[in-house]
Amino acid sequence: MPHQRFPKIEIISSAPQEIQFILSDTDTSMANALRRIMIGETPTLAIDLVEFHENSTVLNDEYIAHRLGMIPIRYQAPDSFKGGDCNVAFLPHRECVCYDRCPRCSVEFELDVDFDQVNPTRADDEVLAPLTVTSRDLKSNNEGVEPAHFLNQDEQDESQDEGIAIVKMGPGQRLKLKAIARMGVSKEHAKWCPVAVATYRFWPVIVINEEQCSTLTMEQKMEIVDCCSDRILEIDEVTGSLQAVENAHEMATFTEDLKYTQNSMKKNPEDDDFVTVTQSTDKFLFSVESTGAMDADEIVLSALRVLKERLNYLAQEVDNLKDL
Repeated sequence: MPHQRFPKIEIISSAPQEIQFILSDTDTSMANALRRIMIGETPTLAIDLVEFHENSTVLNDEYIAHRLGMIPIRYQAPDSFKGGDCNVAFLPHRECVCYDRCPRCSVEFELDVDFDQVNPTRADDEVLAPLTVTSRDLKSNNEGVEPAHFLNQDEQDESQDEGIAIVKMGPGQRLKLKAIARMGVSKEHAKWCPVAVATYRFWPVIVINEEQCSTLTMEQKMEIVDCCSDRILEIDEVTGSLQAVENAHEMATFTEDLKYTQNSMKKNPEDDDFVTVTQSTDKFLFSVESTGAMDADEIVLSALRVLKERLNYLAQEVDNLKDL
């Protein structure tokens, strides 16, 4: 098969809330398809329906329902501690055969907070302060599904609340509701988006022309180093030659100043550049940050699964056309 490619992924760093990896041996069409699927077609759980029984807070029902919908809902498989792909445990609501809702296509949350009942249990210095209703007050009927209260432990340590704030209430106020979470994708609504950031950029290819650089003085080399706002170059302390810094690939974004500075140092305009920075056409640096609904690596795996299913479906449809 001509131009057959075998894409590869190399993990640079991985944490529950963020992952950086290199996608290579492919082109921009595959890289952009993966990015768009992570943003728009990776299924997650989100609150889709809210039934209010009592709401005497300062916010109306619609406002609170919208805030509930934007709370990330995290699914954990029984044998895992990671926020995983809910596709293995739930069906899309429209594909389920139940009449209204069932445990196969939805998860119920209940919230019932009464200021007058909670206030006597608070510390003395908090009695006169408003009570903050947070995602911790949402009680799930599914042990494997709960709100993602914080993105990581550092965020939890710095927060003054016990979870994501929903509304503040005072004396005589109460909020009681039932919320239904369903599986969906953010092509339908942004509340189902599992990523806060999903970007890629072209891998920078930095080539240093040693022969040309040998004609430069140390002052000129320093000028080339200093003209790069991204600080991607340095001078070797032993040899005195120009070289790329260790993490140049993470910082190389703007190199126009480098081009102008080099042109002013050339003896002839047609001479080769001392340093060339170009964009690779088959290597991409991805950065993915989670909202907390799924671990970052699970988002990538889920997106790859969806992409594979789309390609298999396309191949099947092409085969069906051949049979006509």
